Amino acid sequence: MQFRYIASLVCVLCFFSAHSQTTVVLNKNSYEHIFKSKEVVALEDSTGKLSFDVISSKAYQNKFIPNIDYYPKNYNRNATYWYRIKVKFEDDVDKSSIIEFFDQVTDYIDAYFPDTNGNYVHAKSGADLPFKERLFQHKNFEFLIKNTQKGEYYYYFKVKSKDKVNVIIVFRTVERFIQYGLTEYLTYGLFYGMIFIFSFHNLLMYLAVRRRQYLYYILYILSVGLYEVSIDGIAYQYLWPQHPVWNEYAYGIALFCISSFAMIFTKELLHVKQKAPTFFKLINLILILRLLYFLVCLFYNPDWFKYKFIEFIPLSVGFITGIHILWKKKYRPARFFVVGYSFLFLGFIIKIIHILGYARHIPGALGYYSLSFGFLLEMIFLSFAIGDQVRILKRKKENAQKQIIKQMQLNAEMKDNLNRQLEAKVEQRTREVKQQAVALMEQNVTIEQQNDELLHKNELLQQQAEEISRMNLLLEKDNINLKTNIEKVTNDRVNATELDFDEFSQKYPDKESCYKFLAEMKWELGYSCLKCGNTNYCNGKAPYNRRCTKCAYEESVLHATIFENNRIPINKAFYLVYLMYNSKGAISSHKLSEKLGIRQSTCWAYAVKVKKVMDERKKSLKGSGKSGWSKLVLEKNV
Repeated sequence: MQFRYIASLVCVLCFFSAHSQTTVVLNKNSYEHIFKSKEVVALEDSTGKLSFDVISSKAYQNKFIPNIDYYPKNYNRNATYWYRIKVKFEDDVDKSSIIEFFDQVTDYIDAYFPDTNGNYVHAKSGADLPFKERLFQHKNFEFLIKNTQKGEYYYYFKVKSKDKVNVIIVFRTVERFIQYGLTEYLTYGLFYGMIFIFSFHNLLMYLAVRRRQYLYYILYILSVGLYEVSIDGIAYQYLWPQHPVWNEYAYGIALFCISSFAMIFTKELLHVKQKAPTFFKLINLILILRLLYFLVCLFYNPDWFKYKFIEFIPLSVGFITGIHILWKKKYRPARFFVVGYSFLFLGFIIKIIHILGYARHIPGALGYYSLSFGFLLEMIFLSFAIGDQVRILKRKKENAQKQIIKQMQLNAEMKDNLNRQLEAKVEQRTREVKQQAVALMEQNVTIEQQNDELLHKNELLQQQAEEISRMNLLLEKDNINLKTNIEKVTNDRVNATELDFDEFSQKYPDKESCYKFLAEMKWELGYSCLKCGNTNYCNGKAPYNRRCTKCAYEESVLHATIFENNRIPINKAFYLVYLMYNSKGAISSHKLSEKLGIRQSTCWAYAVKVKKVMDERKKSLKGSGKSGWSKLVLEKNV
């Protein structure tokens, strides 16, 4: 029984010892204290509905759990966390004091402080509230302590944030806060002043030499500045104090710009495309993936902006690219680039360690501002890299100028030598020209004599040419008569006997001759428009068509003829009508197909059409002889 009693007592003591809260002792000489480890106890409210009266009741006093981290964190971002600190004032403190929270991305903080009457006073602040509602116009969250009289007091804080934050609670006197705030803002002024100076200097360099690397470097520096003012809360204080919602997007947009412009600047500064094509493709791929991730965060889920560790990927690729080009390609400006990225890489790692709470032995200022220090040192060394590249280009330019000057001197010497050689050759050539001039004068005399002889011969030739012209005129008249006789003989043969297709084609060899024959027959008595009766016409679009000059109606030469809508060559259609007429319609379609080289069915269809016209005009065709086939061409109304 005694052993059980002792064991139970030990368990109870261990339980209370594990859940006990360390009391922070302050006196009139205390000007600052940062609460950490077991000095802060926490209670997770997963429902978010517990009130201060419930939390501060005796039933919940033992439910607060001592903090296991260096600084408390809200591991469950959907829950509300209550934090409690215990302060003992050994003396009455006659100085105004405050409680300050550091992490500027904390959405809501409700503070409950005891007053002189033993009641609790409520105050609130946070990044999701308008900036003007803060106690002090400062980037951090401050709460004024109402009671600093001697005694022990509990302070409660309700924290709600959708981002993971370090709950850093600091006690300060107002004098210490003013000193700290002035120093901090002075440091920020120097930091952002350096960003402005770097940007302005590189802008002047860009305007002077028009190299795109300066423009990308300016955009990169400005992106760093935007990220720092967004993280520090200064942007919320000075740029958009009435729009807390912008705090959720600003740092994500700035991080995207930093990654993008850093990678583009790396490609431009180190000439990655020429010196390392594989890394050039890899950088382009990362740029595309980073853009897609940014668009997803921007339009789908802004909470994903908080995954800042993904910036480790483009940072590592840029760092490795610089090392590769420095080590393999021996490109001198890459050494400053690698050094600058090394500082940024180190600052990034320290910042991650600090956020995770593993940097207990790293000074607070160094851990908190490690990334800012990394950016600053990187900007300095990147400026050295740009300057080194400019020096290399300047040295190359000077060497090129020296070579140009040397080449110009060689050119001048060659020019003098050539001039001397040319003068000697000109003098020699002048003598030769004089000799040739004398010879030419002698030749001119000979040529004049020959010209006289040629003039005499030309007169004889002219007389012969006149005689030849007279004979040509006589021959031309004979040719005209001969041609007329041939046409007459051909017409007589056509009208006298049945001709084969080759003989018939001598009269109607092509489409133009057939159209000409139809036009002469159709408008033998004159043209009259079918639409308006106008007798004036001009040429149509197709050969031998006639267009009315009044109504613009164009009449085809095939219209109102037996060949309208004809689908076989017009000269073969002529010959078909000719054969049908001469045979009086007795020729078979097989015979027509054989003579014309056209399908039998087509010949049969045309033969039926011609036979029908012949039957209709049987009386008018009597006594027409062999030339009567042409009377079948026109319809009766033409």
